[in-house]
Amino acid sequence: MVRQVSTPPFVEIPAGTERRELAVPGGPLAALWAPAAGVPRGTVVFVPGFTGSKEDFIAVLAPLQQRGWSVLAYDQRGQYESPGPDDESAYTVDALGTDLLTVVAELGAGPVHAVGHSFGGLVLRTAATRSPQAFASVTLLCSGPTGLPADQHGPLRRLHGALPTTPLAVIGAIREERDRAAGWVPPSAAVEQFCRDRFVANNPWSLRALADQLVTTTDSTAALAATLGAVPVHVVYGDGDDVWPTAQQDQMARVLGVTPVVIAGCGHSPTAELPDTTAATLDQLWSRSAQDGPATAGPVQDGPATAGAPAPDEQV
Repeated sequence: MVRQVSTPPFVEIPAGTERRELAVPGGPLAALWAPAAGVPRGTVVFVPGFTGSKEDFIAVLAPLQQRGWSVLAYDQRGQYESPGPDDESAYTVDALGTDLLTVVAELGAGPVHAVGHSFGGLVLRTAATRSPQAFASVTLLCSGPTGLPADQHGPLRRLHGALPTTPLAVIGAIREERDRAAGWVPPSAAVEQFCRDRFVANNPWSLRALADQLVTTTDSTAALAATLGAVPVHVVYGDGDDVWPTAQQDQMARVLGVTPVVIAGCGHSPTAELPDTTAATLDQLWSRSAQDGPATAGPVQDGPATAGAPAPDEQV
């Protein structure tokens, strides 16, 4: 079955962060909201990936908040604390993209800096292609141009076939056993229990639909590049990312006319694995976007740019 791909370092809500419920047509969405400390510099929205949740970004809330960013992270419909309909057709990337655009509109903060992690990147690119004016910048974090590579389709197809009849508790137990055999070690008992609870709280129809789309989604990078126009776009990934091949992410960046930014010392979930470094990297990208003005596609470096060394508490 599909493995763990994002384990938050902690699950306690940071001081200065509050829970929110967002009203969208597809049902209420649970969110974490961290308003900027000091003079506000802008608003950021994080979109989680497959089997993920808002807690995947919990460790970057305070670092970004302290840098003057107001930050929202939410569960997509059908994820964790955002109940969704028992209808597979309700979970297309287009429907989820509509949710994202509704969230941005509800914030009322004007264009936002949006970060789509993993499958969340597919959702973000759909939303940005439809309504680029909603975004101050678009960051595809450890995401690819299409569904996952063919060598990862087997587990996704098995999950799709098992749902919704097989209880998620059964699938989750098998998943956890395989993860542990592969070396997964949760950082605390609280996080361990959270990961179990989060998985079984997913709407099985959502997991079924997303598993299918991670197999069937086609490349829309050229359309995204043509639509974004003046909206800055960033491609960021960990140097150990083993979900979408980094070469594929580099090619996606090339089509978008940008140089990919690589965060050294982490894998598929930089916001959970190296939160301070990732927050600093994102802050630099957004600050540069504001200083440079509109981005235009053009020649890029032959190789990716590497983000700064991890902070002392994050050395690996």
